Amino acid sequence: MARYENRVQLVLALLVGMLLVANLLTLSLVALTPATRAVRAPVLFIIFVVTFFVSVPCIVLLPRWLLRPYRRLIDEAERAPVAVRPQATRDEAEFVLETFQEVVAKLHAQQRELEKLSAEAGARAASAEQFSERIVASIPSGLIAFNSDGAATVVNGPARILLFIADEAEGGSHFEVLLRVAPDLAEMVEKCLRSGEIYRREEVTATSPGGQVRRLGVTVAPIDPLHNLPHNSLPGRGSLCLLTDITEVVQLREAVTLKRNLESLGEMSAGLAHEFKNSLATLHGYAQLLQSFEMDGRSRESAAALLHEVRGLSDMVTAFLNFARPQTLALEDVSLRSLIDECQSELQSFFAERRVSLAVAGEFPDVSADERMLRQAMLNLLRNAAEAVDADAVRREVDVRGSIESDEQGARWAQIAVSDTGSGIAEQDLQRVFIPFFTTKTKGHGVGLALAHRVVTEHGGTLTASNATTGGAAFSIRLPVAARAV
Repeated sequence: MARYENRVQLVLALLVGMLLVANLLTLSLVALTPATRAVRAPVLFIIFVVTFFVSVPCIVLLPRWLLRPYRRLIDEAERAPVAVRPQATRDEAEFVLETFQEVVAKLHAQQRELEKLSAEAGARAASAEQFSERIVASIPSGLIAFNSDGAATVVNGPARILLFIADEAEGGSHFEVLLRVAPDLAEMVEKCLRSGEIYRREEVTATSPGGQVRRLGVTVAPIDPLHNLPHNSLPGRGSLCLLTDITEVVQLREAVTLKRNLESLGEMSAGLAHEFKNSLATLHGYAQLLQSFEMDGRSRESAAALLHEVRGLSDMVTAFLNFARPQTLALEDVSLRSLIDECQSELQSFFAERRVSLAVAGEFPDVSADERMLRQAMLNLLRNAAEAVDADAVRREVDVRGSIESDEQGARWAQIAVSDTGSGIAEQDLQRVFIPFFTTKTKGHGVGLALAHRVVTEHGGTLTASNATTGGAAFSIRLPVAARAV
């Protein structure tokens, strides 16, 4: 409709223009025509009549056409949501101008308000993001988030520590790379991403390239599942892992289980061992009696071999009774440094025979302990370390390092690490080295490490076994520091 009106207006303008041009041409012709007055009069009359009847409609319509846009502008100004309203004595042009200016001012104000709201929304978003980042960083447990492709988008500090992730490893690493130290956890994440499977309070093991072992409690769940149902099995848009270090809890649980088993073993077998020792004493007496008889060389060798075996069995039973018999601790403040120096002096010839050097360094605080029992445990550990060094080993060393550590509750602990340069402990044997009578040596009864473990446990400490970075075995003793030394 607007296009049609524009065309009509254009036609009227052309007609008016053509009419004016025609009148000018006609007047020019009449003025130049050398005719009489009688001839010019009719021509001028006709021109007047035509011009009059054609010009009147054009004169009436042309102002309306020319003022139409202005009228529409005034109408729009009257409908504008502004405070200015037309008055009877007010100039319409001024009204339109003021309305336009007020609309522009209002638009500017709204623009400023929008910019302010946008800035506030951006600030709130940035603050929320920073707050979320602080929450993730402040969580004491490890947290890792993976997207649907398995790439890590969030890895907080505790997770890096628990999974031995280097600081330079940025987010975006695939879960197969980040979780290579914990294959069981990697398998859980893979199943969670693929099928939406949820794992709650599972236990996994993380082993560093250097052989350090951590036991972790993990929960793995999909992020933003498609259906928020309790037993949802549909895949989500990612996977979330929560990690907690339960190494000490597992060690304590294993220590309690071992202690209970050993107590049961001691109660059941102490009486049997005592009777067995009595029988061995009788056999020992008969073997000695046989040696007093006149016998040939072969019989005398057999009697000597019998006596040797009986003595060996008697020693083993004695060691077992010492292990199984309940012990009462006589606690006193003991200097670990003095105790280790005494052990070093006592085993000097033992180490010299095996051409093994013993190095002691570090900080050794006082502990509250039964000195006799703790010395026996330390002697057993040092003997075991020296015996673990192979005869053809190039490096023949046993290293004892002392330090003081503090836990999260502020308690101080004495840490003693005993390592050797032997062949180490097989992975499947690490959890069995403290079981009585378990041994991988050709000689020995397998009671020394079990006795040392029991002594340390009774003192409220821990004794753990692992493989050192040097390739040999490493035993770590952890004892509470004496109250006087704190």
